[in-house]
Amino acid sequence: MGEETWRRAGWAGAAIGVLAAGAAAGVAVERLTVGRSVREKARLALDAEGPYGALRGTPGRAVADDGTELYYEIDEIDEAAEAAEADKADGGDEVGEAGESAGAGSSATRRRRLFGRKAPAPVTVVFSHGYCLNQDAWHFQRAALRGLVRTVHWDQRSHGRSDRGLAQAGPEGVPVSIDQLGRDLKAVIDAAAPEGPLVLVGHSMGGMTIMALADRHPELIRERVTGVAFVGTSAGRLGEVNYGLPTAGVNAVRRVLPGVLRALGARAELVERGRRATADLFAGLIKKYSFSSKDVDPAVARFAERMIESTPIDVVAEFYPAFAEHDKAAALAVLAGLPVLALAGDRDLVTPSSHTEAIAGLLPDAELVIVPDGGHLVMLEHPEAVTDRIADLLVRAGAVRAGG
Repeated sequence: MGEETWRRAGWAGAAIGVLAAGAAAGVAVERLTVGRSVREKARLALDAEGPYGALRGTPGRAVADDGTELYYEIDEIDEAAEAAEADKADGGDEVGEAGESAGAGSSATRRRRLFGRKAPAPVTVVFSHGYCLNQDAWHFQRAALRGLVRTVHWDQRSHGRSDRGLAQAGPEGVPVSIDQLGRDLKAVIDAAAPEGPLVLVGHSMGGMTIMALADRHPELIRERVTGVAFVGTSAGRLGEVNYGLPTAGVNAVRRVLPGVLRALGARAELVERGRRATADLFAGLIKKYSFSSKDVDPAVARFAERMIESTPIDVVAEFYPAFAEHDKAAALAVLAGLPVLALAGDRDLVTPSSHTEAIAGLLPDAELVIVPDGGHLVMLEHPEAVTDRIADLLVRAGAVRAGG
């Protein structure tokens, strides 16, 4: 890497450091009052005790059009729990209680809370996660719906358990595009849910992935999709987001950041060592840009940090340019007439709620929900608010049918 590139990287790093001063200040105070060994022990305790990200389903792999293998998991409906609940609804309380003692009761309780006396219909809900995350970002929603509705959770290429994108890692180094992610989602649907109605749920980059799917495969949307949920996402104009920072500074960093990320991606091992050495500052930045609530569970914050820090810097670099180019506002027309949920946290600094409002503006029949005191990872920060709205969407989309 040439001297000029390193000089630009240095300037960009300095600018980013200044812009992150607000988050760093809090971390600096912690450094003065809490020893490093104590902080490291706290992290280990949170990692050991937190159940977040521990839910697993039936694994499978889809093959993208460039040969990349994409990892997904399926959670099927718990037929035994549904039968026990049906018996209970018909007056067979003793059978229902027996089912509850066998573990079916928890499913029945969750179903009654989310759907009342409605039974699940044959639908598959496909969850797509955001940038630098993985399928476990939907932990709370997965736990709530587990066994009640057939769901598919998948890892975007180069994230989680999916393989590194072959087109990106190959000698040509083809950049990632949102269009490519839409094609990846199609491959996952073909493998994990080849038939039957679908409800698509996407957070941030995952929502953009759904838009790309609609743009390229409008016939799939018309024939099979019965509902869509957009959580903390955008249809375009991400180049105007200032991340809650001074506009002039953001514009200066934005001009050089793609080149800097490419340069740093070429020195991934060195950068990862540096990122580990500044773990406290990194954790402070993640918390600032992921959550708004001051009382967010530390284990949840650590869970998010663990997901994000597991994304290699070269993958971060490969995906970043795609967001500036993302513009799928026109593709939203394909969703007209469908039940749509457009939800965001009111203090999302990454994809501001105004972008969600713009989506709802293009889809007048969409339900617009702005969650108070919510940040970018609103589904982890306010899980019940998000889960309940998704459950409402499933009812509106016909994913559950009237029961006894």
